[in-house]
Amino acid sequence: MTLRTDFHSHILPDMDDGSRCAEDSLKMLRMEAEQGVTRVVATPHFYAHSDNPERFLAKRAQSFEMLREVMKEQTGMPEVAMGAEVYYFRGMSESEALSELTLADSRAILIEMPHAPWTPAMYRELEAIYAKRGLTPVVAHIDRYISPLRTHGIPKRLEELPVLVQANAEFFISLRTRCMALKMLKEGQIHLLGSDCHDLTARKPNLGAAMRVIEKRFGTDALRRITEYEGSDVEV
Repeated sequence: MTLRTDFHSHILPDMDDGSRCAEDSLKMLRMEAEQGVTRVVATPHFYAHSDNPERFLAKRAQSFEMLREVMKEQTGMPEVAMGAEVYYFRGMSESEALSELTLADSRAILIEMPHAPWTPAMYRELEAIYAKRGLTPVVAHIDRYISPLRTHGIPKRLEELPVLVQANAEFFISLRTRCMALKMLKEGQIHLLGSDCHDLTARKPNLGAAMRVIEKRFGTDALRRITEYEGSDVEV
């Protein structure tokens, strides 16, 4: 069976700013399946300044149970794995709770960086997550922080760190950014692909279109690598 994983989604019902209800989540999963996706990692937002891991995990479990109930009679649906999109906070490398927020049962954790210039301390914090916690940071939606005209040196700097990089499908779909996305993928600066889907309309599942772009340009092996990452740190 060919595995195709959506590594970033907000598909759990009534969990964050993503899916509003279990029925919408089910429709989103059907869209994923129709696009050839076989695994979806649910990565609801976690904000340390306004939540705590225990409350977050309890709410996530409740939301997942709601989804499982409506999936019981369904066939051909993607497998759903648990994760989180953890918003960066200073000193996060000291937090033992990070190990409870990883992508499925892996040693990788999805990190949303601030939408502001990244300081040297932020890069050191990413490095420290690996050194102190033994977790590999996955920088979420790299396309949010760069543009075809200005990268702020971020891709090159991340190459020097023990991190992985996730890009959103839209990065490859948009004609404005496609060339840059393909260039970064070719140079090994993107490792995981995600839809970052939130709903059925404005931010719907769209991995299929991106997968077609990648496969057409670089072939099946490149598509497999970005949708089925099998490094020791990410096995979902």
